[in-house]
Amino acid sequence: MLPCPADWPRLSSALYYDDPAAAIRFLEEAFGFVTRIRVEGPDGAIEHSELCFGEALVMVAGTRARPGQEPRGASPKSLGGRNTQSLFLYVDDADAHCARARAAGATIRVEPATSDYGPEYWSDRGYEAADPEGHRWWFAHRIRSAPQVSASPEG
Repeated sequence: MLPCPADWPRLSSALYYDDPAAAIRFLEEAFGFVTRIRVEGPDGAIEHSELCFGEALVMVAGTRARPGQEPRGASPKSLGGRNTQSLFLYVDDADAHCARARAAGATIRVEPATSDYGPEYWSDRGYEAADPEGHRWWFAHRIRSAPQVSASPEG
């Protein structure tokens, strides 16, 4: 078995949009993603793209099926706003990130707030946003990490 490629995270997600070109522009402007690859078909439609945020990677493609292929995924916009996933990313400053997202037109579903899970766990400050087609995104920064617990039997 070959190891995970050096330029790929062990887990990445694919999102489908009715207008992937507009989605890519929005994800760059509002959330700070950087496009590392964009594959267009002969008609100019986006077949595949890879957007990075630090070491995170998300793939964006259109919902339109290619001739002779099964339908691709769906945009939440076409499903009455229903989502089967939300994405969570750590940022340097959730409040500043939220302000950027709001200015670029993101719908802020949950305003920045601090969640403290107690001294034996962690504390994050974060918010939830929706992109123009309804995909849900959580962004947070860590305030306090959980105490490290030794994995050895000696403690």
